[in-house]
Order: sequence, then structure tokens, then C-alpha cells
Amino acid sequence: MSNPVPPRRAPDDPWRSEGAPPPPPPRKKMPGGWWGLILMAVVVYLITSLVISLIRSGTKEPTISYTEFSKQVAAGNIAKIYSKDESIEGELKTKAPLPDGDGDYTKFMTQRPAFATDDLWGELSRQNVTVTAEPVVQKTSFWPSLLIAFLPILLLIAVWVYAARRMGAALGSGGVLGRKEPPKPVALLPGKRTTFADVAGIDEVEGELNDVVDFLKNPDAYRRMGARMPGGVLLAGPPGTGKTLLARAVAGEAGVPFFSASASEFIEMIVGVGAGRVRELFSEARKVAPAIVFIDEIDTIGRVRGGGAGLGGHDEREQTLNQILTEMDGFTGSEGVVVLAATNRADVLDPALTRPGRFDRVVQVSPPDRPGREAILRIHTREIPLGTDVDLAQIAASTPGMTGADLANLANEAALIAVKRKQTAVSQADLSSALEKVQLGAERPLVLAPDERRRTAYHESGHALLGMLQPGADPVRKVTIVPRGRALGVTLSTPEADKYAYTEPYLRGRIIGALGGMAAEHVVFGVVTTGAESDLEQVTALARGMVGRWGMSERVGRLSAIPHDAQVPYGLSAAPETLDSVDHEMRRIVDECYESACNQLREHRDRLDALAAALLANETLDEEAAYRAAGIPRLAKGDA
Repeated sequence: MSNPVPPRRAPDDPWRSEGAPPPPPPRKKMPGGWWGLILMAVVVYLITSLVISLIRSGTKEPTISYTEFSKQVAAGNIAKIYSKDESIEGELKTKAPLPDGDGDYTKFMTQRPAFATDDLWGELSRQNVTVTAEPVVQKTSFWPSLLIAFLPILLLIAVWVYAARRMGAALGSGGVLGRKEPPKPVALLPGKRTTFADVAGIDEVEGELNDVVDFLKNPDAYRRMGARMPGGVLLAGPPGTGKTLLARAVAGEAGVPFFSASASEFIEMIVGVGAGRVRELFSEARKVAPAIVFIDEIDTIGRVRGGGAGLGGHDEREQTLNQILTEMDGFTGSEGVVVLAATNRADVLDPALTRPGRFDRVVQVSPPDRPGREAILRIHTREIPLGTDVDLAQIAASTPGMTGADLANLANEAALIAVKRKQTAVSQADLSSALEKVQLGAERPLVLAPDERRRTAYHESGHALLGMLQPGADPVRKVTIVPRGRALGVTLSTPEADKYAYTEPYLRGRIIGALGGMAAEHVVFGVVTTGAESDLEQVTALARGMVGRWGMSERVGRLSAIPHDAQVPYGLSAAPETLDSVDHEMRRIVDECYESACNQLREHRDRLDALAAALLANETLDEEAAYRAAGIPRLAKGDA
């Protein structure tokens, strides 16, 4: 598509100014400064001089006295000589010891004194000494001598250029402090980009983002109406709901370049690096506008300022956030760049980041509903051969609360199980086994003692029986005493349909069901064990929510004494008297539910024994077998 956005006069300028002359180009500083250059020059010169002196010392001919030379002439031991002015070079017929006793020599150099009156030529002629026209001792030619002379300087230049390039890369485009290359946009490959066809289960979110796609495709129509492009869209939701996939799909639908970065990539120990990377990223996006910049986990750097342990606004995280605010504030409709960001902690973001003009829209990305889960499963099983007995609708009904990432993992686990079973296609049994592994944990080859196995059977039967007896409770889907994960046994209950609001009776029923294991041990054995640890954690969370967050206590009243995921410590979230009341009401609700659980199990002791016996005999009971063993019609709960 053609680029309707006029190019900036200076796309690389990270700043914006109005009515002021352009800033002068930054002054290039020498890495290390002049003192660093001098120190390096001295070190390189000393090392090079030492090397050259060692090389020359190994090939240098000895210089002897003229007296020693005269003795060798008189002895007839001179083979040939060469003379230039008063300097004499020569070679002996046989080697002779040096006068100082430091070895022997064959070639030599000497100097004839100006006052010498001996008949040197006549003596040499009588001895038949060859007087050559070329030097006897070969000296280094001009170019090697020149190279040796300039070797320290050349080595210094090479080292300095290398150091300057490394320092420039580190300070400019990341280098040792970060990335070595600037971010690259996703290539516009036809048929290979993510689009909305690859996204399912979140149709309402697609509707919100279609405006951004349409603007990027048809900016002129919006400009004629005076509408401006949203500066940013914040995708908020639990992990695994497809926020990153949505951002890529928006870019793919619009056919524009897509830049992505995690907020943690901007943070470094060295202050200023993060802000520089932000400038680099947005500068690259402006060059190819219209484009999309996506920042994942923006809460890493986008938290409320002033609350950390940094030094005011000078710590690295706040400088990076300030740079992002500056970049987004400078966006106008003519730049054609939209920022998408993802977070699962939208409540901790700085208000300056979420105000209109920066992130104009906050789109909630929630876990998919039942039809959405089925559509997601169909997408993730497109490349997986499925058997004729596979019912994805049933699997979708059994996975309430699962996100897109969870469902993708479920499909992959089913494929792995099918490979281990040496099958050519994934069957419904493979999907059920994968679902059990994901929800309940992997089976452990743990052999329990008979007494502990019996206690575990009653523990799980207590959970299951109370779940069957409570009106409106979630149906029991599976009961097992096979150790899975950290648990010795598991009772799985899932709702018939997705629920988004919970009544007080439903929550009390869940507490009663969670306490059923401990209550069964108490009723049958008269003691309780540590096996109810995870049950008590679940009970505590439910009771605290009922009293402190959802106003289901007359004593505490209709207020939120314990805000969800509060940033303040628990003891400072409310007055001490209020927290004491919350604690009192939590204990009252749990005690009432525990008493109800014990009474129901005593009343239906025969059903509890029958269910435990069936578990001991079969180890695992599915939904139909569990209700049949307990003697409770499956439809009776729905009629209650």
C-alpha cells in the first residue's frame, strides 16, 4: 500500500521544538578522552619498541675494535671486506672469539681511525683479500625499515579505531549494553502474517481494534472528518488471553510494519540506556509509518512514579517511562504510528500513561467463553490430525476459565500423548487424558500404605459427596485416589456453563465442598491430617473475599475492606477494628460451613462409605460412576 504520510524532515530527531533554531549536531567525544589516548600511545610504543629491539638484537653483527681487525688481517683470516669512508665491514675465513669472550663471530663491523698510517691496502693485497663493491653485512631495505619505523604508530591507529567503533556501537545502537542492531519491522510476506482469522474467542475485542485497522488502511477518510488516530491502545487482561497475538493480528490486517519489544528490554543498570532505546524504537517506526509499535508487559516500566526506591525521577525506570510519555505525547494523526501495549496489571500503571492522548483506549481481554474456547481449539488443532470420535464442543464445555494459551497447551499435550500411544490421529481419549494432566497434574507412581489409601479415599469421597448434595454446586466430573502432582487424590468439579457472578449460597457451597475432605476424616477417623492444606488455602481465600471484598457480611457491611490486589500492605488497607471484624466474620462463616459439612456427612454416612468403597476398588471414577456409587441421581442436583 502507498504511504500517505509525508516523511519527516529529520526522522532521526528524537526531540520536537517549535520556534527555535535546530539544535547543533552533538559534539563527538573521543572515547576515553585525551588522557586515555596518551596512555594507550605510551603502552603501544613501549611494547612495539621492545619487540623491534628483540628482533634487531637477534640479527645485529658485532662491532670489533680496529686493533682486533688488524690482528685478523695480520693472521690472514680475512676473507672479504667492504669499506665506505672509514667504515669497514668484513667476513672472516674461520670464526674467531670475541675479545670480550662473549661468543664467536664471523661477520663484523669496525671503524678505521683517521690517524691510522698503516698500509692497509697493501696488506690486504698480499693476503688476497677480496674487496667487494657491495656491503658484506646485509641491511634492511628501505620499505621494511620504514614499516618498522612506523609500526608503533600503525598499531596505535588500528587499536584506537577498533576501540572507537566498539564504544560507538555500545553507546549508539546498543552494543555491549543492549542490542547490536536496531529493531526490524516484520516483513510483509503475503499469506504468512497473523490476521484476525488466527484469533478466536474474543470477538468483542476485535470490534474495538477494527477501528485502528480501518484508520491505518483508510487514513484520508478519517482526516476529512477531522478525526485523529488513537495514540495508543492498552490491552489489559490475564496472562495467556492472546494480547500479543491480537497486536500482531492488527498489524497483519492493516498490512503495516510491526515493531515489538518487551518493556524489560529497555531497563539497564546504566541510566539513560533505556530512554535511548525508546527513542531508537520510535524513530525506526516513524521512518516506515504507518506502523504499529507494540510494548509487552508495559507495567514493568509504567508503574506509578515516585513510589519506588529510586532517586526521585532520575532512576532508570522512570527515565524510560518519561521518554515513552514524551514520544506518545508527540504523536499526531499525520505521523501514522499507533502504540499497542499489553499488561496484566493495569491497576498499577501511571495515570499519565493512561490519560486520553496517550493510551486513548483500554481494551479488556478476558478468558474466552464456551463458544470461544471451541473456536480456539479448532484453530490450534488445524495442524493436528483428529479422530472421528473427537468432540471439541465437549472439551470446550469441560474447560471453563482456560485461556487461549491453556487451550493451545491442551492440544499439544493431546498430540504428545497420541505419539506416545503410537496412534496416527488424536482421539477423544487423548484429549481427555491431556485435560486430566493439565487440570489435575501428572500421575505419580506412588504406592500408598493401605491405611493411608483408605483415608485418602474417604477424604476425596467427602469432597465429592458434599459437591453432589449442595444445591447449585458445580457437578463432580471425576474423582481419583491416584496421586497426581502434589496431591494424593483429586476431585474435579466444573460448572455446566460459564459463570461471571457468584451468589452467597454458591460460595458457601464451595466452602462446604472444600472442607468435605477434612470433615470426612473427622467423622470417620476422629482425626484430621495435613492433606487438607490446599483445601484450607482455598477456603481462606473464599471467606476473605466474601467478607472483605464482596459485602456478604452484616457486621463488616457493604464495603471493600480488603481491596483486590491492593498495593498497600494488608494491615494498612483498613482500620484495625475493621480488620478484626473481617477476621471474626471469616471464622464464623468457615465454622458454620464446617459444622454443616460434618452434619451432612453423618446424615449420609452410607453414601460416603459406598463412594469410598468404589474408589478403593476402581481408584478413579468418572462423573456417571461417581453419582451411581453415591446413589444420587445426576439430574436431582439440577432440579434442586
